Amino acid sequence: MVVSEAVQQDIQAIDAIEAVPHIMQILASSLDLRFICVARVTEEAWTMCAVLDNAEFGLTPGDHLEIETTFCRTVRASKKQIVINHASADSEYCDNPIPIMYGFESYFSYPIYDANSEFFGTLCGLDPEPRELRSELVHGQISAFAKLISSQILLKDQMERSQAQLTDARNIARLQEQYIAILGHDIRTPLSSIQIGINFLDEIIKDSEIVSTVQVPVFKAVSRMKNSVQRMTRLIEDAMDFTHSRIGEGLPVKMAEATSLAQQLNYTAEELATAYSKCTIRTHIDITEQLVCDEKRVCQLLSNLLKNALVHGDQAYPIYVKVITNRNDFILSVRNSGTPISDESKARLFQPFWREQSGVKNDGLGLGLFIASEIAKAHQGSLSVSSDFNGTEFTLCFPLTRVSSIPYESASR
Repeated sequence: MVVSEAVQQDIQAIDAIEAVPHIMQILASSLDLRFICVARVTEEAWTMCAVLDNAEFGLTPGDHLEIETTFCRTVRASKKQIVINHASADSEYCDNPIPIMYGFESYFSYPIYDANSEFFGTLCGLDPEPRELRSELVHGQISAFAKLISSQILLKDQMERSQAQLTDARNIARLQEQYIAILGHDIRTPLSSIQIGINFLDEIIKDSEIVSTVQVPVFKAVSRMKNSVQRMTRLIEDAMDFTHSRIGEGLPVKMAEATSLAQQLNYTAEELATAYSKCTIRTHIDITEQLVCDEKRVCQLLSNLLKNALVHGDQAYPIYVKVITNRNDFILSVRNSGTPISDESKARLFQPFWREQSGVKNDGLGLGLFIASEIAKAHQGSLSVSSDFNGTEFTLCFPLTRVSSIPYESASR
């Protein structure tokens, strides 16, 4: 008889349960039985799934017996175990052809159930010699092991379902991320056209001789439009960076010798100081060593850290930016005053789309710190945070790469 695909899966399911060989060995030793097995039993067939055969019956997993020649058919129909101590001396079984056919005197068969609580098969044991199997102690032992196998089948089924659901969720998430990447890419073109149009209007207004009472509200409207486009651009760039880091090989970086990093970092800090005029940003930048990095990405990291400090820190106190190099490392830190970050929040700070429930309005996507950490990884470095009542400090540290070995394009991970 050919093993069907469904039965083959059932055999594999039993084979995958690590406890089954141990259960069979324990039963064989404690009950002094030379044959223990787990069988898949249907209306049509009896199929071996796992076996311990010290009686040399010659059965192996996948082998079949005619269902009519087994007591397991009766166990399947009644859902009750069969136990025989001494078949040839038993008034009920002495004339039964099954013990004679297989040459056993002692025998047990207990039902096993699948994940849907439906009959799966049996846990069987037998021996050519009589054995004392009809006792409460033996019944409790065999029954417990049969239930254990049933529970393991249920657990394996639940794990497979969970794995399938997880795989589906990952595939859906991947499709969503790919969609975001495509959408972000396609939006850039019309957004660029809008930006060009706004810049054109801005130039006309600046050169216009229109009466100031008309010019001022028009200028304000154009300014709001410019700010909106800039915010949309930042959101799209954050989304694109996120999808690159998730569906690609990490955040893309262009590594090159840093020629104007100090200047660019100062400009980034000044730009945010202008946007947040009520706050004070104090910088100390002392880059004395030659290094290789992606200047644009390092500035992006500083911008993200500063925005985080400006939004969540106490604006009554200065924010301190410190950038230095030593013989081995590039170190950038941003420190602000304010409420300490809890340990629970620290563990989630660099997760995408996560925001601390602080009540502070934030127009971003919740990707700033995640992208900053990805930039650190792309430079083979790390981004860490420390926070107490003395202040909160984020620190980027990555090893210096010499100009003689510039990897012009690389990515994290």
